[in-house]
Amino acid sequence: MNSAAKITAANISQRTLKDKLFKGLVLVLSLVTISPIVLIIYKLVAKGYRQISLEFIIKTPPNTFEAMTAVSNGELIPGGIANGITGTLLMVGLASLIAIPVGVVTGIYLYENPGKLLANLTRNVSDVLQGVPSIVLGLIAYMWIVKPITSGFSALAGSVSLSIMMLPMIVRSTEETLKMIPQSIKEAAVALGVPYYKVILRVLIPTGFSGLLTGILLGISRILGETAPLMLTALGSSVINFDITKPTSAVPLLIWEFYNDPNMVDLIWSSSLLLMGMVLTLNLVSKRIAAGTK
Repeated sequence: MNSAAKITAANISQRTLKDKLFKGLVLVLSLVTISPIVLIIYKLVAKGYRQISLEFIIKTPPNTFEAMTAVSNGELIPGGIANGITGTLLMVGLASLIAIPVGVVTGIYLYENPGKLLANLTRNVSDVLQGVPSIVLGLIAYMWIVKPITSGFSALAGSVSLSIMMLPMIVRSTEETLKMIPQSIKEAAVALGVPYYKVILRVLIPTGFSGLLTGILLGISRILGETAPLMLTALGSSVINFDITKPTSAVPLLIWEFYNDPNMVDLIWSSSLLLMGMVLTLNLVSKRIAAGTK
């Protein structure tokens, strides 16, 4: 009896040790996983906070001479990135207007017709599209919009390339959200004699609204920081522009432009900090909404 008790105690002790080692390993690997983003945010805040101000948001970037003069005098670089902020909002907003209705309707179609050939083909194309490099989507928008429609770089072309990037995430999030809605809700509405289109518009979409909104916000956060497709479509502008047929700047484009000018280095960090803040905010909001639906 004592021998059996000793063996049992030894096994428990061994299992406890293994459990502690495993928990320690998980903790270390978790810290390694989150350390890059923590270090990135720390670096951006440490380097970029000095330039963040109201002037940084409402004014356009300075020229090279103004920036060089400020740097040589040890002063803050004057001006800001207002043209990039307005351009980003314009193109992301227009891309959302294009991608959200198309993505939601396509997701509803995939949900309602899971076994049809067209639905399976659409689902596969959406999955493939999600892995297409952004520069390729920029080339597609260049061929579709820049050359034949606007006859030059434009916010419209940039919006089209960004909307194509958003589509796969909205389509799949819509389909998966609708799959999570109990079938009994839909059956109850149909049993009451509600027309089919009203079942979708007034039952399914409102019921899964939180999930749909989460997918949309994640799609927007993905395109906020894209640079490559905008270099081939929107090109950039030194002034604030709201004409969708003209070249327009964006925060990622300005970061690239500042990178090519050694006098604008401080603006790189501040612009990156602002962009990172926008992306993190959207991701946190989407996570909060997703958590609230559980």
